[in-house]
Amino acid sequence: MVQKRAEEAAIAAQAGRLLAWYDENRRDLPWRAPPNTAPDPYHVWLSEIMLQQTTVATVKGYYPRFLARWPTVGDLAAATIDDVLHGWQGLGYYARARNLHLCARIVAEQHGGRFPATEPALRALPGIGPYTAAAIAAIAFDRPSAVLDANVERVVARLFAVETPLPAARPALRRLAGLLTPEARPGDHAQAMMDLGALLCTLRTPSCGCCPWRETCRARLSGAPERLPRRTPRAMRPRRHGVAFWAVRDDGAVLLRRRPPSGLLGGMVEIPSTDWRDRPWPPDSAVARAPAAADWRLLPGRVRHAFTHFSLELTVARARIGACRREIDGFWWPVARLDEQALPTLMKKVVRHALGTDGGASGRKR
Repeated sequence: MVQKRAEEAAIAAQAGRLLAWYDENRRDLPWRAPPNTAPDPYHVWLSEIMLQQTTVATVKGYYPRFLARWPTVGDLAAATIDDVLHGWQGLGYYARARNLHLCARIVAEQHGGRFPATEPALRALPGIGPYTAAAIAAIAFDRPSAVLDANVERVVARLFAVETPLPAARPALRRLAGLLTPEARPGDHAQAMMDLGALLCTLRTPSCGCCPWRETCRARLSGAPERLPRRTPRAMRPRRHGVAFWAVRDDGAVLLRRRPPSGLLGGMVEIPSTDWRDRPWPPDSAVARAPAAADWRLLPGRVRHAFTHFSLELTVARARIGACRREIDGFWWPVARLDEQALPTLMKKVVRHALGTDGGASGRKR
């Protein structure tokens, strides 16, 4: 019993030092509520979904525009999925946008416009996994939840000198983060842990001299804090290949189509293409999968794009499409108005390549 009380006192002291540092050094972020102000759960949820696999610097630009367009969860629920995908352009990982819209509808229709406050109830909503549920519960509702993002993983691994490489170390890091989480101000504690990792306990050059935990950090005491956390070497990213078809109609419109609602880039508008496969497409095989019979010409160069689990190389084929004997899978859209469509970054690269290589919709040859 005495030992347990001593451990609890030590943890409380750790939390107190961190919160004192946070009160002086907290980041000013557009989604973060001012001190002594209750956070808006909608704001917290929206920012956490945007921050999944996206940097703070990028989200800083998107979040205010998104919030201005859809100020409440009810406004977002009432939007069309096309409008949401268009507003999401550039943030990537578009399944997040589809889940965002679906989650907003469920909260508006089934929860009276109020987000649930507990981790299990939050995890039942689309697009909310263990980390996001813990972050919303802690920050929006001040629940003592262990929030473990990349910054917090680094802080905890160094504080306790956890040698197990990531990702295998995550269960142990989550348990240790839970031990550090105080009953008082758990939302501020979660944000303080994130800020500590972002501002001081950085990946390569941690500023240990300014850290509120410098006296107890085992990695600092070892003399080499930057070597933690350890990571299992990543396997090489496989490469896939495909051919995109830049089909131009006589009036200058270009052929687009919508991808299936599920899967990679689900529901997004694209330039039609072959399947993406492990080996390059021979020209004859690729043309056999073109959206229409035409005189397809391969443009010089390739479009390259990196997804999370593979890299992609697309060759672009161009043709002018006149009267077709069969219906074409897709729809025609003016090139000058392509910015009105929810094109993912990959397809914007295809558009730039096609316009820069062949003169665009005019049909001029270089």
